[in-house]
Parts: sequence; structure tokens; C-alpha cells
Amino acid sequence: MAKIQGFRVRNFKVLKDVTLGRLWNQPEDHPLSGMTAVIGKNGVGKSAMFDAFGFLADALKSGVEEACDARGRGGFARIRSQNESGPIEFNVYYKENRGARPITYEMSIDADESGRPYVLRERLRQRRRGQRHGWPFSFLMLESGKGWVWRGEEEGLEIDESKLQLRLEGLRELIEPEESSETEYIELEDRRKLGIATLGALAQHPRISAFRRFIEGWYLSYFTPDAARSLPLAGPQPHLNVHGDNLGNVVQFMERDHPRRFKTILNGIAAKIPGIDQIDTEKTSDGRLLLRFNDQGFEDPLYAQQMSDGTLKLFAYLLLLEDPSPPPFLCIEKPENGLYHKLLGTLAEEFREHAKAPGAGSQVFVTTHQPYFVDALDPQEVWILEKGGDGFSTIRRANQDPFVSDLVAEGLPLGGLWYSDYLDPR
Repeated sequence: MAKIQGFRVRNFKVLKDVTLGRLWNQPEDHPLSGMTAVIGKNGVGKSAMFDAFGFLADALKSGVEEACDARGRGGFARIRSQNESGPIEFNVYYKENRGARPITYEMSIDADESGRPYVLRERLRQRRRGQRHGWPFSFLMLESGKGWVWRGEEEGLEIDESKLQLRLEGLRELIEPEESSETEYIELEDRRKLGIATLGALAQHPRISAFRRFIEGWYLSYFTPDAARSLPLAGPQPHLNVHGDNLGNVVQFMERDHPRRFKTILNGIAAKIPGIDQIDTEKTSDGRLLLRFNDQGFEDPLYAQQMSDGTLKLFAYLLLLEDPSPPPFLCIEKPENGLYHKLLGTLAEEFREHAKAPGAGSQVFVTTHQPYFVDALDPQEVWILEKGGDGFSTIRRANQDPFVSDLVAEGLPLGGLWYSDYLDPR
């Protein structure tokens, strides 16, 4: 399954310039692990980090202008870092599978004369087979919706940025590759839409298609217990949506398509939720499937609509991890909200085990401020966000401090060290 090796964001909210993991031009850095948690105090940028991934997914789906306005972001001027005039930039370095050559996607957004956001630049590049050093070959280059694309799996143009800077004007004159059956000059109709959204739908661009599918497959959780309590219309659905209001439809799908596995899943989840003896289902006359929780001490079962926020949230997360076709990237903001603190270690372990599943597990990204959750993690899995003197965020990996790694190796829990201020810069 595809994995993000590194991620960089610039001029997005308090994230003026933040990098996690390895980029193509920083090979000495370690890639992101299967399980990644970003921790920090209130106001240091954890929500902005989560929303950076959400923004990229929204931009692919509906365009950058709609993404700037979605989810209460308030428009381009509100999400660009304060007092900054440069474009908002994203850089994703990922591998389609363990043996694949990494691909870099670079995208920047700016505002036009009327203040409306548009895609200033998009670029995809990859080293050729057997190439271990040097500049990767670009196979998509767009400036303001105009540029070049290379078909197939191998073609591309090598560009040395130390000698050539792409500019908004005159891309075709600056970089005009030798024409071949594999190159094509394109102009997008709407420069507020991502080029990968259009070109990724074409079979002749398999690398772009694979990257588009990768981002489309991301799951960013905006789960709310009240939404999960709703009674949707009957109809099986294979995947939990971002709000969780189709929980009943997913249950219906699992019982219909994976009945034996579903029974095992329900029994396993029941064993992990305190006070629950058994979870089963009841079919209504109109074809819907209701979840029933047999609570200890009660003769009659309770339905999902009667369960606590924490129980519903934990059930939804555990069911999400049992998806027969899990998302490649699972991103959750503050999963601890509404959960009993002693359940957080269990949830963190479940996320880690899911991420470790060979070939089938999602890469898990979590933001949290709960030491009990962090107790279950290793230093290489934890990133610490802090506010710099200029008000913008800085980030570092917990294992960058050998003293912290040594303490964890001696058996001290990482969350306890964080609570005791051992993770603060010295």
C-alpha cells in the first residue's frame, strides 16, 4: 500500500515552513513511520497540521477556491500565514509500494488580481529506474494551468533548479522539451482546479492516476457522535464516511458481504469496550440494521442512539480499522476527545498494529495532546510541535534527543516524559 515518506507545507496558517519525514532532496532524514503522532500544547498548530492534509484532499475533490472556503477556513487570505505574501505550498513525497521509486508532488496556490486563489504551480517528478542520485525527472509541469505532461511510466525532463527557476510567464519558452509521442503541451480550462484531477482520470498517465487515487483514498475523520446516532436510509455502504453518519450502512455492508468476519469483529470490539458484554444487530421492518449493545447489568440491550459519545466513537474507530479495503492514509485529530483516559493506550496500540499490518494496513496520522495516548508510542513515531519566537510553528521528532530515546529504552513511557517536561527543548 502507498505510504507518505515526507510532507512539507509552507505559508499555511501557523505553518510557515514545516517538514515531516524525508523529501527527495533530504535523503539523510528518516521517512515517516506507519504510525505518526503530532503532539504539542494548545495553539501550536496541531489542528493546522491536520487541516493541511484535509485542504489538499479538498482541493483535489473540488478545486482550490472551494477548498479555501470549506470547513470554516474563511478563504485564501485567512489561511495564508499572517504577514506573508508568498504562495501556499505543499510537497508530498510518497511511494506507491515498498519497492516503487518515490514520487514527489509539489503544488502552490496564490491569489490573482481580484484576490481569488488559483493553482500557481503543479509538478510531479520521479527518478528513472536505476537512478539513485541527481535531479528527478519531471513528468508533469504546470504554471497557471499551462505546461507539459509526459505519458507512460518513464518519460520526463531533468531540470537543475540551481540553474533554472520556473516562472509564471513564458513556461513554454523556458522549458520546451523535445517533442515525442510521450510529451504533450496542455492548457487547463480552469486554473482553479488541480491538473492531477483532470489528467489523473486518463489511462495514458498511470503515474498521475496512481497519485490521484492515493489522495482520493485518504480518510480524514470529522467524526461526531451525534451524526453516528442518526438512522440513515437502508442500503449497504462499504466505507465509513468522514462524519460517521453512515455507521448503520457500513454495518449493513459488513453483515451482508462479510458475515463470518463481521461476527468476529463485533465480538472483538465488544471485548475492548468496558462494560459491554456483546454487540449484535437487529433488522427493522424497513430494511435498516440497528446496532445493539448488551451492557453489563442490564437485561435489555441498548441501541446506538442510547450509547455514550465515547462508546460510539471507540466503536467507529475500531470498525474503521477492520475495513476490508482500508484507506491508504488515515488522519484523525484528537481521537482522545470523549474517551476515558485508560482507553487511550488501547486505541493507540490498535492504530499501531493496524499500521504495521503487512501490505494491508493504513498509514495512521494523529494529532493529540494526551500523554496517555503517547505512552503507547515510540520516539520515532512522535513529532513535537512548538511555537517559535516569531509566532510560527516549528517541529522536531522526539527521537532527535538521544536522552529521551535512552529513557524510553529504559522503560519510561514517552507520554509520562512529555507530561514531566522532558520533551521540552533544553
